[in-house]
Amino acid sequence: MDIYSQTAWLIPLFPLAAFLVLMALGRGYRRAGVFIGSVGSLAAFILSLIIVIDRLGANSVDYNYAFDWIVIGDYTLRIGFEVTNLTALMLTVVTLVSFLVNVYSAGYMKKDERITVYYGYVALFTFSMLGLVLSDNLLSLYIFWELVGVCSFLLIGFWFTLPKARAAAKKAFIVTRIGDAGLLLGILLLFWYMPDHALDFTRIQSVFAGHSGSIANGVTTLIALLIFAGAVGKSGQFPLHVWLPDAMEGPTPISALIHAATMVAAGVFLVARTYDIFLASAAAMETIAYIGGFTAIFAATIALAQNDIKRILAYSTVSQLGYMMMALGLGSLTGGIFHLFTHAFFKALLFLGAGSIIHAVHTQNIKEMGGLGSKMRLTAWTFGIGALALSGIPPLSGFWSKDLILTIALEQNPLLFAASLAAAFCTALYMSRLFFLVFTGKPTAAASKAKESPISMTVPLIVLAILAIVSGFVETPWNGWFGSWLSGEEEAAHGSSFAIIASILVGFLGIYTGWIWYGKESSRRSAVADKSPGLVKLLERGYFVDDLYAAVFVKPLKAMGDVLTFFDVHVIGGIVRIVGAAAISTGRTAARLQNGQVQTYSVTAVIGLVIIVAAIALRRFLS
Repeated sequence: MDIYSQTAWLIPLFPLAAFLVLMALGRGYRRAGVFIGSVGSLAAFILSLIIVIDRLGANSVDYNYAFDWIVIGDYTLRIGFEVTNLTALMLTVVTLVSFLVNVYSAGYMKKDERITVYYGYVALFTFSMLGLVLSDNLLSLYIFWELVGVCSFLLIGFWFTLPKARAAAKKAFIVTRIGDAGLLLGILLLFWYMPDHALDFTRIQSVFAGHSGSIANGVTTLIALLIFAGAVGKSGQFPLHVWLPDAMEGPTPISALIHAATMVAAGVFLVARTYDIFLASAAAMETIAYIGGFTAIFAATIALAQNDIKRILAYSTVSQLGYMMMALGLGSLTGGIFHLFTHAFFKALLFLGAGSIIHAVHTQNIKEMGGLGSKMRLTAWTFGIGALALSGIPPLSGFWSKDLILTIALEQNPLLFAASLAAAFCTALYMSRLFFLVFTGKPTAAASKAKESPISMTVPLIVLAILAIVSGFVETPWNGWFGSWLSGEEEAAHGSSFAIIASILVGFLGIYTGWIWYGKESSRRSAVADKSPGLVKLLERGYFVDDLYAAVFVKPLKAMGDVLTFFDVHVIGGIVRIVGAAAISTGRTAARLQNGQVQTYSVTAVIGLVIIVAAIALRRFLS
């Protein structure tokens, strides 16, 4: 048994302790806030690294510890943590990216008055994500899943004085809640049909992997699709992808944290963690594959026409998450997790590189940049490595993971293989467009005074650039070690000469096309926009999906809300006001009658007697 796995429960406690201390200290302890937040994430990373190294041996076994949490009659709900090769890998990736973001933020957020609060939010977010990864059952995973959503709301809307930041935070919270509602229904349905109402992953695996027949195929498919709905929301898959590009309104280090290996990867991790449920339903697997494939090409084409550097990378994230989902849907757990692993490093590198650029030029519009390669050489080189890795250029990490997915797609579904190749071409094209517009050519007015970022921001770039180069060699066409280690089963290394050659060709073709259009000092940079303004507008607006949602859902619901508000204020409120006014008027009238004067009482008695006599007389007359 792995000794260090027994201490895994300590990993989330380090950032949690940092969060509690930072909240107790308040805003005044700026330097202490940076130190405490960084030390908390560093301690979590060191222990995670020890655990994953300890599990690299061939004799590693899964470790689980749980205790009785809720006891209702004969039913006992146990909660605890579980360490597998998958969770150990995720722990290491999450804590590493979190630590580098903490270090980077020391320079990027240096002048922010709420930097201590910022580090507290990051620590809470890290705790939530680590708790999600370590959860041994779906219920505790769901609790941390929602806590991750709350933290993302706080971080995206960190600069809440900006209207766009507030709107983006609310949008992310609402859109992801749609998927979370599906996940909750899936958990409830699973609880109802599972033997003994068990929700722990070990029992789920034994029931669905064993094909015991205790749960009907139709119910299995429904459960799988409902769980996948939660993954669609968190991982920004079509049609719930709309929150993710708007999340760029948060601080850039948060964009790296959310879009690299943490929040958006949670959906992929959820599918991988409950993979046996999906494997038991061919319909669910096919749905995941096609949604992932469509999302990959859909988001990649949108990124071609974006001018905000962070939105380009955001749509790129959506596209790469589509690759991961497609791989899982095609039956390759190794392909999906391997790409998640490599993507974490080069996408964090790209976002932090974008933050370095924004920090220097104070704009996010790539059309206002240019010539930064001579001003910010370190940022340019590291960003270039990240761009090449994302574009799938060998021998960088993105090539190996993307090639594995393309090989699987070629074997399983030629249509998805073609879509993947098209997405790969678009990826290389929009990244070359971004790189050439930002780093080549003559320096613009915004870039003329730019200078390299401080060491606290450049060191994380160097570390991530190295990882973007070497991390892909854990799984190559001639060495399937990573897949065997991840799944615990011997897995043949995937290699297709056609897929490899096609992947390399479309990558270099995309870069060459980008150089022809944007790398030369010519009028070609605007040629596409001039010749196809309608197409460019369509892509800039994201195929008008947001506009469609606004017309179909947002405006009708807002109109319904306005009607209900009017009814509440004027009808319900009016009735309440009338009743209140009547009660007050009656009270005042009664108060006038009870004034202590005998004459008033006598007159009242006479009036009452007259009314009674008149009523009796009228009754006799009518009868």
